Amino acid sequence: MKELSKNWFIEGSLDFEYKKYILLAYLQEINHHFDKSRLYPNLSDLVFHYNNLLFFKKNKSMLQQSFPQRLTKADVEAVKLTYQKIVDDDSSMKEIELIITYAIQKMNPAIQTGKDIYDFVERQLAIDPVGIVPLLPYHGYFSLRNGKEKTHGIYEYQITLFENKDDKYRGINIQYVDTYEESITKTPEAMKLDLIRRNKFMPNPAVYYVQSDITFPLEQTLLPVAKRSLVKYISKAA
Repeated sequence: MKELSKNWFIEGSLDFEYKKYILLAYLQEINHHFDKSRLYPNLSDLVFHYNNLLFFKKNKSMLQQSFPQRLTKADVEAVKLTYQKIVDDDSSMKEIELIITYAIQKMNPAIQTGKDIYDFVERQLAIDPVGIVPLLPYHGYFSLRNGKEKTHGIYEYQITLFENKDDKYRGINIQYVDTYEESITKTPEAMKLDLIRRNKFMPNPAVYYVQSDITFPLEQTLLPVAKRSLVKYISKAA
């Protein structure tokens, strides 16, 4: 995947046409992946750059507003004049603003396409507990069926809680365990019993059967969406 540096819009040549070429080449590859239902890391990378542009715009505006509050009255006029020269008169800053505005407009529809694909994949997922779920289901296993594929992946998961000053978030860490081929005898229930026998440190693990009737790219789409869907499912049920 073509990558954009964090500060691609202010690095090197600030020529609008040159930056436009870089951006459109990046978006062309992003959309190529989306056409094949390959979401990650493409969607998360695109959202990062979009938010980075918005932050730069907002921060620049906040900086402009903060001068009168942070400086003594004697310095205000001199600093305002300097800042105005950078923001309003300097051709480089005008070019940067033009690049940012254009990039945000072009990234918007690509992000929406990625979100639409994500929502579609999520709607195809069914999550069912296997057997009795323990009171604390934040550590366990899930098996993942990708469309009509006979071989299912088994993953150990652990959900963690972290918070910032505004909100709490749940994250999930997974580790590949094994595969199994579902049959009349090798059912999800039999798979759970086998996991308990093999891993004595979890005598009563939470186990979930996650399935999609449509086949998607596993690592780039289905597994990342399944992880997030499982976190939502367990958070609502717990």
